[in-house]
Amino acid sequence: MFRWTLTLKGGPNKTIDAAVAVDHKVYVFGWHCIYIGQRVGTEVYVFNTLSLHWTKLPPGKRGQDDLPPGRYYHTAVLVADGVYIWGGFPQCDDLYVFNVENHSWLKPKTSGSVPENRYNHSACALGRTMYIYGGETQSTGLTNSIYKLDTITMVWALINAKGTPSTASENHTATIIGTNMFVFGGQDKGIIRVFDTENSCWLQMQNDEHSITKGSRDHKAFAYNRELYIVGGDILNKSIQKFNPGTFSWKAFEPKGKAPVWKDRMCSCMVGSRILAFGGYGHPVEDVYVLDFNPSLKTLCKQVVIEYHMEQSELPHNISYTSNSAGGSL
Repeated sequence: MFRWTLTLKGGPNKTIDAAVAVDHKVYVFGWHCIYIGQRVGTEVYVFNTLSLHWTKLPPGKRGQDDLPPGRYYHTAVLVADGVYIWGGFPQCDDLYVFNVENHSWLKPKTSGSVPENRYNHSACALGRTMYIYGGETQSTGLTNSIYKLDTITMVWALINAKGTPSTASENHTATIIGTNMFVFGGQDKGIIRVFDTENSCWLQMQNDEHSITKGSRDHKAFAYNRELYIVGGDILNKSIQKFNPGTFSWKAFEPKGKAPVWKDRMCSCMVGSRILAFGGYGHPVEDVYVLDFNPSLKTLCKQVVIEYHMEQSELPHNISYTSNSAGGSL
């Protein structure tokens, strides 16, 4: 039962973010703007999906050199207990790691074939390896190169991919299902491209009739039960697109409930069986929408409390909800 269950207010007033789910919390790494001559630094917000509260974390605990300077169109992926922030605009090729246990920053030393600075790229992780694909570089423009970082040795490598490569692309998504990386959107429009990480090759796909024409830019992609879900982007209605890798087929469905009006650069993150959507260009950017693939009775109760502005003093603690503005307790 797919349903938009909650619409919450009081989140960070940001537009260009990267988000990572860690257990029941969502860490949002956003730099709203870059002023002339001044790059606004790190801002980290945390959304607790149990208490439904936002918290803005204090500045990082390390020295100034370890704090990532302002950027946008960057990526963030979780590997072990660290969130790896890489790339972004203006032309960043540096790597920073945020420790989710003690909320500290580290700028690790890396070696090997370090990828050229880029933005609007994609990043995903398989085990202890982070993959960087595509994006736009300062020297060559759009690229279809694939790099991987071994987060144990901190060595970068350029992958000499075999097979017919994907089109050089930006503003796409790359999602790991099993040991394959599924690339969707960008300059390839609504076509799925699959990269086999074990054999370092692009797989020969079926013909392009297995494609969709909407949602190919500014979308988000999630893996759930070994299927790929495309949410938001330039999809012109409330539908969600689902891709089945086994049958190589698409299916569209429209969840019940109040869906968001999708905005450019909207941020989304999957926590368990729920997708949280927030931010993006336009107002109000602080709203949070929750798409639940399997809503519990507790979630439905919370929805009723919020929707009908019910008196909460007599309600159980795990049902009550009090709105806050990026504050509260974790």
